[in-house]
Amino acid sequence: MASSAGAREGFARRLRSPWWRGLAAVAAGALPALAFPEPNWWWFAWVALVPWMLLVRSAPSGRRAGLDGWLGGTGFMLAMHHWLAPNLHVFTVVIAALLGLLWLPWGRLVRHLLGGAPSRRRSAAALAVLPSAWLVVELVRSWEGLGGPWALLGSSQWQLEPALRLASLGGVWLVTLVIVAVNTGVVLLLAHPPARVPAISGIALMAVVTTAAWIWAPRPQETGRIRVALVQPGIVNGPGAGGNRFDREEALTRTLVGRDVDLVVWGESSVGFDLATRADLADRLARLSREVGAEILVNVDARRSDKPGIFKSSVLIGPDGPTGDRYDKMRLVPFGEYVPARSLLGWATSVGEAAGEDRRRGTAHVVMPIGEGWTVGPLVCFESAFPDMSRQLTRRGAQLLLAQSATSTFQASWAPEQHASLAAMRAAENGRPMVHATLTGVSAVYAADGSRIGEALGTEERAAGVYDITLTSGTTPFVRLGDWAVYAALTVLAVLLAFEGARAFRQPVPIRSARSARTAHESPAHPGR
Repeated sequence: MASSAGAREGFARRLRSPWWRGLAAVAAGALPALAFPEPNWWWFAWVALVPWMLLVRSAPSGRRAGLDGWLGGTGFMLAMHHWLAPNLHVFTVVIAALLGLLWLPWGRLVRHLLGGAPSRRRSAAALAVLPSAWLVVELVRSWEGLGGPWALLGSSQWQLEPALRLASLGGVWLVTLVIVAVNTGVVLLLAHPPARVPAISGIALMAVVTTAAWIWAPRPQETGRIRVALVQPGIVNGPGAGGNRFDREEALTRTLVGRDVDLVVWGESSVGFDLATRADLADRLARLSREVGAEILVNVDARRSDKPGIFKSSVLIGPDGPTGDRYDKMRLVPFGEYVPARSLLGWATSVGEAAGEDRRRGTAHVVMPIGEGWTVGPLVCFESAFPDMSRQLTRRGAQLLLAQSATSTFQASWAPEQHASLAAMRAAENGRPMVHATLTGVSAVYAADGSRIGEALGTEERAAGVYDITLTSGTTPFVRLGDWAVYAALTVLAVLLAFEGARAFRQPVPIRSARSARTAHESPAHPGR
């Protein structure tokens, strides 16, 4: 017992050093990454913020709490995006540090509400304010120019059924709010036991809300069944890689003859040539569609003949060739597909593998009719991370959501599993099945409730997988109401600002004791002279 007390004292002594404290903040901030694939400790998310919040609440000043928030946010971003380092090199750290700044105000709020011996009122406020403030951080960094909504805390619960039911009510945003509220309650229990009443009440409320959603949230209605095939050719390198990949995709697709599929999906950048100028490839695809007896959705990554620039486009091929249904990717990957403010940050192309030429953007969502009376809403690559994009496709009538992706650059990392898991959350939010088709894995299919259908195609597989999918109808509360959880969080923060502003206005200004004035002829020794 004495040794444990000594260890605690030694740790506390180290934390008094700014450098040790900074390292502890970075490490504590990185912990939530373990809840995501590939570690996939989804249960850890419910306590992963506790070490970081305990550290921040103990900060000796608000300024230091803000610094701990920034360093912890930097650690979180580094842990979640470490797989970018081989491509962006030192720029990965720069990006993480810039994004980490978003957690600086959150750190100050943690100390303000949880520091010292918080009253019951302050503890109750923390249970609402801190989750809301965290959600606003996630909202801001979800802007495409800042990297998009990768690693939203709620996304870590992609395989937990009650959390997926919550997502159908308020999207991934509502799941995040509940997770941070539970973490806040645990911090209160550990750091200030007298606050156990609001802490336990808050945790119990989150449990009740989650259970109620699990039991009573409306479920999508089944309307029919389709059979979709995903073609995953695996890594193809060397001279003529584009043509060799096409040959392999064609051979894998031909194995589907006689399997009665309704749609064949190839991954992102599966065709490296403009089909309008390569009639030979368009004819091969049309012949392949006739042989298989299904339309083929390919993804063309090439310079267009009808428009200037390079586009990434989902193109539907039928028995007679391209059908005219085409979706041009709208949200591009910063640095991977374009360089933000290229005139200022163009040097990133010499440091890492940033895009040498900016891709061009599409302008509108597209819902494509397939076969006899059903529709598909395509997305490309990290567009599957944006809740609003799949929601818009569902509102426009898409019965199957679909993402064509390629993570071959990051094969030996956490990225493929992380990316595939996003489709489960999008499926649950919209009450629509979703397909995640990649060139090199992980390719996966999810039912309308977010549960996985069949076996995923891993990063080592070259295969054509066939999946039986149940189509659904109906509208989830998230599709109908949108980002109401975000607006609720903004309202909570607005109330806090109004309360703090009113309190500052009512607080009397301290009166300073004024020194007696002296005239030009006075002196301290002889006043009045």
